[in-house]
Amino acid sequence: MSAALVLVVEDEPVIHEAVAERLRAEGHRVVSAYDGPGAVAAHGEHEPDLVLLDVMLPGFDGLEVCRRIQAVRPTPVLMLTARDDESDVLVGLGVGADDYLTKPFRMRELVARVAALLRRVERARELAATPSPTVSVGGLRLDPAARRAWVGDVEVHLTPTELDLALALAARPGEVLRRERLLAEVWGWQGGEGATRTVDSHVRSLRAKIGAERVRTVHGVGYALEARP
Repeated sequence: MSAALVLVVEDEPVIHEAVAERLRAEGHRVVSAYDGPGAVAAHGEHEPDLVLLDVMLPGFDGLEVCRRIQAVRPTPVLMLTARDDESDVLVGLGVGADDYLTKPFRMRELVARVAALLRRVERARELAATPSPTVSVGGLRLDPAARRAWVGDVEVHLTPTELDLALALAARPGEVLRRERLLAEVWGWQGGEGATRTVDSHVRSLRAKIGAERVRTVHGVGYALEARP
């Protein structure tokens, strides 16, 4: 994988510089922004491969930044938040964020999340270049190459992560997939309890878009995509 261009949006100078330095050490190129308007402008000017986006920013917050940049050019977004409230996380995922990290975080975990997001972007490009059949489960239809989804005849917007999650579930309709397995298949990394909560949050966001009844929860185990309409 070639070096990625990462836009780091963080108003705290110490955190910003630490993140930027670590990303450069991993071989990535970095551009910076420190407030909402600057983030939108930098996204338009540099067209980054990925955005690391703090929620609390001067000017306007990271949620508004995410809305604006996704409306112009869909871009993978990893949100950084000081709050771990489930409603805040779901709002972030709802405006187009692909993943989130709660502060304080370990640099090793941030690097792993960035790498996983970039791998999914690369995989999506490969799929787009290779014809592949659509996947239909009940009334849900997924097009892996075009990266599009429909419920019945209505197209729904899924983030890259949500689409990959739906595809993983749709590959084995009715089968309960453990959260750890989904974490490995979709996110491409291993993790503990905090990591599997990421799966839970994305499932909740996916349900809000395709219908809660389509994804069955088996408490303490995982999730299954229902085959019935």
